[in-house]
Amino acid sequence: MLRVLSRSIRSSHLLRRSTEAVCVSSTRNLNLLEYQSKELLRECGVSVQNFAIVDDLTKTNSALEKLHEGEYVIKAQVLAGGRGKGWFDNGFKGGVHLTRDRNAVSNYVKNMLGHRLITKQTSKEGIPVQKIMIAESVDIVRETYVCILMDREYNGPVLIASPAGGMDIETVAEKNPEQIKTVPLDIYYGIDDEIAKDVSVFLGFSDPDILKKAMYELKNLWKLFVDIDALQVEINPFVETKDKQVIAVDAKIAFDDNAQFRQQNLFALEDVSEKDPREVDASRFNLNYIGMDGNIGCLVNGAGLAMATMDIIKLNGGSPANFLDVGGNVREDQVFQAFRILSEDPKVKVIFVNVFGGIVNCATIAKGIITASRNLGLQIPLIVRLEGTNVTEAKKVLADSGLPILTANNLDEAAKKAVKSVKA
Repeated sequence: MLRVLSRSIRSSHLLRRSTEAVCVSSTRNLNLLEYQSKELLRECGVSVQNFAIVDDLTKTNSALEKLHEGEYVIKAQVLAGGRGKGWFDNGFKGGVHLTRDRNAVSNYVKNMLGHRLITKQTSKEGIPVQKIMIAESVDIVRETYVCILMDREYNGPVLIASPAGGMDIETVAEKNPEQIKTVPLDIYYGIDDEIAKDVSVFLGFSDPDILKKAMYELKNLWKLFVDIDALQVEINPFVETKDKQVIAVDAKIAFDDNAQFRQQNLFALEDVSEKDPREVDASRFNLNYIGMDGNIGCLVNGAGLAMATMDIIKLNGGSPANFLDVGGNVREDQVFQAFRILSEDPKVKVIFVNVFGGIVNCATIAKGIITASRNLGLQIPLIVRLEGTNVTEAKKVLADSGLPILTANNLDEAAKKAVKSVKA
């Protein structure tokens, strides 16, 4: 994300690039609901507002008993932005509501729970709301921004802070770069008292008692970052309240999928009900799948090559049905599973395999293709372009298989054959 004052203009691009790296390079992305992120914060000693979760309308009153009298925030728990401006399939508007009327809370829950919420980030069918978070409203005096993330340019974690919270941090970096402070962190020492105080003062926590609380919160954010193997922990806004508390109101957490083996309890929290079932299916075999609207199924190794493959299909007048990256160390059984997922999609009229064998052995891919084609009884055209390690042997394996496989010597030729096969 961002850097010290002299580098802060550049930092918005860095933030965007770091976020994109998380999305593209991981084989899967763990997404938690808002209340789950708040629970993680609370477990590590980070202050959040009191809240309760309702998954059954009859539990609303018992949930309210856990909260203090005052103003309540009622929020639908879905993995989509724009909830406040969204609408439900029953005509009810807004997935986020604020009220001082305790009796009105049940009505809000009734209109949201079990219904589908449509926002600018969902499909037109929307997402079913299975949980509602009821939280105590926070009386905010000031909003700030803090984020800890792994930054490749610094070869480690950095702490980014701004007194301009509650808004798009990239806009702040572009228009008011002096309001961005970035501090490289030592992975072994993290945020000590000196760093915590320096950043807290920069954020504007001047009252001695509040300053001490802000320092405490920052150090606990570092503890969370390390404990859960996070790639990013972003708090926006990080607020000062009228009763002189420092609270993390909203959090976005990105997780390191490579740490799943030691964070099994954390990854078990993921709610896959909102995901494309094909994406969930693919992730079980360490395949990265994203469904699209076209009719040419793509099986490719490497995210960059997969994106180039989709581009050249479009360039030749075709339409990709998916993004499917089998990775650099693909095994024969993974090739079979990839073929199965593609062949089960009724929209797919052609399968296009484009593999560059650097680490992966092209002969392994070829054997996997043949096994999958035979065992699945593949009835649609199959175009294969292989290049790299053992490609000569791989081409011979395909030629000797007796299967009606169309091969190509380059990417453009393969794409043309795939598009032509759809139109045939």
